[in-house]
Amino acid sequence: ESYGLCASNSIMFNHESPRRGETFVSRKISRAVAAIKHGLQKELFLGNLEAKRDWGYAPEYVEGMWRIVQLGEGDDFVLATGETHSVREFVEAAFAHADLDWKQFVKHDPRYERPAEVDLLLGDASKAKKILRWEPKVRFHELVRIMVDADVDLLSRGTPRERLGRLP
Repeated sequence: ESYGLCASNSIMFNHESPRRGETFVSRKISRAVAAIKHGLQKELFLGNLEAKRDWGYAPEYVEGMWRIVQLGEGDDFVLATGETHSVREFVEAAFAHADLDWKQFVKHDPRYERPAEVDLLLGDASKAKKILRWEPKVRFHELVRIMVDADVDLLSRGTPRERLGRLP
């Protein structure tokens, strides 16, 4: 207000896409599924499989940010799907999409447990829905499919080992 600026704040819950960094659990899972499918990896080590997250599709969140900017006046918004799924559900969906039994490949490793892990993250985007008319359309299983397909496709082009980078 002091400088006549229009500023908004957006709290965005987990928004995923094939461009997500490989250190994030969603991409770590989709990348591992692709590598296992191509015979380039044998196991996937994960921490807390019971952590629940509100996972949405990143391009839709970008649309939400664009709608916030179009308002012309500052406000605060939450962008989220309003539903949670556990890391275990992400693993199950990703491996099932690739016709793999996740229990054969996923191993628990306490080194990946976070000391200050939040068990549940769930957003309420009702204000964004009402004011911005923003609502996520890509549901959880479709999001997982998009990510797994992108990583499988990435490894199908060229030399898989070169595309994958350093393996665990």
